[in-house]
Order: sequence, then C-alpha cells, then structure tokens
Amino acid sequence: MEKKLASNKILWMFAIGQLGWAALAGVISNCLVYYYMPEDSLLSQGHTLFITQSAVFLGFLTVIGGITALGRLFDAVTDPWIASLSDRCKHKLGRRIPFLRYAAIPFGIVTVLVFVSPVPEQSPINALFLGVMMLLFYLCMTCYCTPYNALIPELGRTQKLRINVSTFISVTYFFGTAFAYMVPNIAGMFEGALGSVGAFRVTVGILAVVAVICMLVPSFAIKEKEYAVTTPSTSGMLNSLGKTFKNREFRTFVTSDVLYWIALTMFQTGLPFYITELMGLDDGMTFPLFALMTVLSFVFYMPVNFLAKKLGKKKMVVFAFLFFSVAFFVTSFVGQGVVWGIVVAVLASIPMAILGILPQAVVADIAEADGIETKEKREGMFYAARTFAFKLGQSVSMLLFTSISLIGTGGFGYRATAIVAAVFCLAGGIAFIRYHEKKIFGIIGGGKGDSEQAEPADDAEASE
Repeated sequence: MEKKLASNKILWMFAIGQLGWAALAGVISNCLVYYYMPEDSLLSQGHTLFITQSAVFLGFLTVIGGITALGRLFDAVTDPWIASLSDRCKHKLGRRIPFLRYAAIPFGIVTVLVFVSPVPEQSPINALFLGVMMLLFYLCMTCYCTPYNALIPELGRTQKLRINVSTFISVTYFFGTAFAYMVPNIAGMFEGALGSVGAFRVTVGILAVVAVICMLVPSFAIKEKEYAVTTPSTSGMLNSLGKTFKNREFRTFVTSDVLYWIALTMFQTGLPFYITELMGLDDGMTFPLFALMTVLSFVFYMPVNFLAKKLGKKKMVVFAFLFFSVAFFVTSFVGQGVVWGIVVAVLASIPMAILGILPQAVVADIAEADGIETKEKREGMFYAARTFAFKLGQSVSMLLFTSISLIGTGGFGYRATAIVAAVFCLAGGIAFIRYHEKKIFGIIGGGKGDSEQAEPADDAEASE
C-alpha cells in the first residue's frame, strides 16, 4: 500500500509535540542549576538551599554536576534500548505513536518532582531524591523523544518536506524553550502568596500540564500507518547500534554534534549568570533577551529554509558553527549594561536559526541513505544515537560549567565558561567539514525512493 505524503498541516501537528518536550527539557537545562545552586540575589528573596553547594566528588564536582552526569550515563543504556523497542514495535498504531501516548504524562509528572525536595533544608536525602527523579526524567524523555524523532524522516519523505518539518519543529522548540525561560518571571507573580520555592514549583507544575497536552497532540492527530513504513526491524539492540555506528557519515555528524551540545548547553546554562553577574542586570531580563534572540532567529528561518534547498545543508552548518563560536567568544568579554545583552542576542540568533533546523534534517538524510543501502529501516536507532550524542554533550557541559564557574572571583569563572564554549563550537565546525553530503544525496537519488516522489499538491487534499 502506497503511503501518503504528509501535508504541512500534519507536520505542524507533529511539531506541537516538540513544543511540549522542549519546554520540559528547557526547565531542566535552564532552571536546575538556577534552583539548586542559587545566587545571593535569589536567596535574599527567601529561596532555600536544599543540597550542599560544595564540590563533593573528586574534589571538584558538585552534587548537581554529578547527578546530571549520572543521568546522562544512564541514557547510554536507555537510548538504544528504547530505539530498538520502537524500531521492532508491532503495535497496531505503528512503531512510534504508542510510545508518544504512554510516555507523555509520566514525563510531565517527573519533571515537577525534580523540584520537590522531601526535606525543607540542606540534606543528603534531598540529593538522593533528586538523583532518582533525574534518572526517571531522562528515562521518560528518552521514551518520548527517541520515537518522536524517528518520525522525522518517516513524515519528511522528500527533501522539501524534510527541511519543512525540521523548520516547523525548530519553531516549536524555541517556543518551548522560551516558556522554560519564563519560569522565574511567572514564579515572581506567585511569590507573595507562596514564597520563592512554592511559587517556582507551582509554575513548573502549570508548565508541565501545558507541555503534556502538547505532547499528546501528535499521538492522537497523526495516523502513523498512513504516512510511514511500519515494518519492524529485525535487528536486536546491540546489532542495530553497531550497524548505526558503522556508518562513517553518521560518525562524523555525531562527533560534531557532541561538541556543539557541549558549547550550546554551557551557553544556555550560563545565560542567567552572564546577564545577572556579568552584565549587572536583573534576573527578569533573562526572558526578554532570550525572546529577542528567538524572534531574530525566526526572521532567519525562511532564508535558512530557502538557502538549505539551494546550497545544501553542509555549507550552512559549518558557517553556523563558526559564527556561534564568535558569539560565545564575545560573551566572555561582556560588560555592564543591557546593550551587551542585545549584542549577544543578535550574534547568537543567526547560528541558532541554522543549527535549530538543519541537523535534524542531516540525520534524516543519513538514515534514509542507510536504509537504501542496507534494506533495513532503523530510523529510531539513528535518532537514539543522535539523542545520546546531545545528552552526552549536555552532561559534559554541566560538569564543566558547574566546575569552571567556581574558578576565581568577580565573574572570572563565568567568562571562562563562555571561552570554553567558543572552543568546543569551533572544534565542532571543523569536525563537520569531513561530512560527505554529496555522497549521501547520491545514494538517496540513486535509490529512487520516497525522496523522488512529488510533493502533496494541496494541504487539505493531502490530509484527507
């Protein structure tokens, strides 16, 4: 039975799910350190210290850094495991949709519990509870995100659709992350009645409810079997993972991706501190500056979408890596005043637009080419490996940030984190130069598969 090509309406329904999980992931990446390693300004508002602030592991690792690293290592097992289960799934709804339906609600609940400490003061019990909740958070995230990402090449079965779906999920990703940055601002509205800690928890709870609803949208709005080949893979987890990493182009991509996520996570984690400690601004300026960066990125989305189809993805991705490294380097030299915040936001917006869209499409290209060569569709495992790459990068970044930020006085540690981010980003761009895009396109074109099909003529007709 010939499969339908997804209309833009279907692709937007799919993208709404990304808004949900990006919001929950953003709360952890942007607020975890802010909440558990609060600055004096937050403590003066009545915030509580729940875990020790000292470096307790190996003389330089903090509790937050250690817990985050443990969670990411846990992903080393769960990512390929869930990917294999999804690739081999024989459910009547398809290989991906069942995971989206059953993982969404637990994902939201666990995100809230990450910020709920059993003891209302510093205690090892709080650290233990946080560690368990973080492991569950990463497990739930994997159960949703790995099958979700595997739908990208299955719904985007032509180059045009692939870039479109990557663009759409980038839009919703930024909205989701923006909502996460709004947590301190919204919490401030409840502080008078609930206190600093209570207001923060209620805000995360509200955000989690909205996020879960968004994550459930694609699981009920999309009939997977109408658009995707749902023939289960026959390879076991280890065999499938081994086949995935035998792909030379994928290894090149993953190397650059790990370096990118180390840099980006360090920047995202440090942004509240760059704004308050280096620029001397109120923490409420975090969201406006992030919003400015996001809006400017949107301005470049259509040009990126157009240029990627004309120039290819490789040239634009390499350019974005180099441009981002410049933005990070400039961040390390910022001074007092909102002007510096605007400068950083403007510089970061261009590479954010490019790297927010194209890497997902690159993985889709590689997965499709591999499927043509091997005659086995293992999209889930490719995206699991990619997901693990960015989680590994985030984990390393959290370890580095929480350690480097403690160096020196007068904000020296925060400036150092921006320089380290610039170095990692530059290395990622150099690594990606080795990616052979023409080879991948040659395999896809030679396969005369889905990528050669005509686009749906009309969204309404295609969605019938």
